[in-house]
Amino acid sequence: MRGWSFGGPVGTSPTTTDACIPFLMGWAQIALARLGQRVRDKGMTSGWYGGRQTTLREQVSVTGIGVHSGAPVTLTLHPAEPNTGIVFVRCGTGGQPDRELKAHYRAVTATEFATVLGDHHGPAVSTTEHVLAALRGLGVDNAIVEVDGAEVPIMDGSAAPFVAAIDQAGIATQQAPRRCIQVLKPIRVGKNGCYGELRPYLRGLRIEVEIEFDHPLIGRQSYDVDVTPNVFRRELARARTFGFMRDVAKLWNAGYALGASFDNTVVVAEDRVLNPEGMRFSDECVRHKVVDAIGDLALAGAPLLGAYRSVRGGHKLNHAVLSALMADTGAWAYVDLPKEPVARARGHAELPVGLAPAYGPDVS
Repeated sequence: MRGWSFGGPVGTSPTTTDACIPFLMGWAQIALARLGQRVRDKGMTSGWYGGRQTTLREQVSVTGIGVHSGAPVTLTLHPAEPNTGIVFVRCGTGGQPDRELKAHYRAVTATEFATVLGDHHGPAVSTTEHVLAALRGLGVDNAIVEVDGAEVPIMDGSAAPFVAAIDQAGIATQQAPRRCIQVLKPIRVGKNGCYGELRPYLRGLRIEVEIEFDHPLIGRQSYDVDVTPNVFRRELARARTFGFMRDVAKLWNAGYALGASFDNTVVVAEDRVLNPEGMRFSDECVRHKVVDAIGDLALAGAPLLGAYRSVRGGHKLNHAVLSALMADTGAWAYVDLPKEPVARARGHAELPVGLAPAYGPDVS
């Protein structure tokens, strides 16, 4: 793995085939209900994000620059109705109509240096992963993300400024139940010694990342974490994007990283970190890769109940594993979390209490 960890060129990618799960009937539906009951038994709904959807209390804006263009850009987060999900609105396109993009894995058009979203008109918004990670990490289900440029502002290179913006706006609980995507069986994608895997995990979203760089200041690092709002704030949000000084000239000559600086990137030379303040964490690089993974997996369209492991991966691998999961109709299902804890009557442990059947993404 070489090069910079922040946003990159925009382009197109092959279209991903839509996946749909039919209703589960009979014993299959009962088996899924039992899985959902075990989710509740293990305390996920009380220790994770809760059973109701959320949005922002009010709108909030941040202003920065694009990491590649160096051009100023403003991002505004708006509240949204239940079941909206995360929707990007690209405005400021030279008199053309605003472009609305669902934050969804099928909207990904490039993953070389960042996660880029687009539609049949082409790429629209680059470097979406940090704001997506902040929204998912804090448990925000529904929001409109308005951007007046081609890139989400890089801010300080971390998700922390977006966390601060969400805190300023506040989070409001909605009446609709939270619908999650439950991983039912392992899905693995690998190539050239790199691999990613999603596997069943009933306590929420777990991320396990291992990176390895041929550099004495980074080397091999790993980080495993169960993602909750408190953990995201304390352990992950402040980890910044990073890159190597040896790659700067090549990137500039290609027209990239024109907005990169010590203010928004950890710059690593051959023998030292060039930023005056140094690293925020001794393992800041791998923590930032965890943030990237959370943001990329938010493109599932709903919170994941599962564990994700990435070994020497990045945006491309994250997207490949998520796409492989969604393409396998037997590997996942939607489950509605109960709005309130449900007490089980003694002697009725096998009853499928409060769990909706599974639906495909185009039916729900």
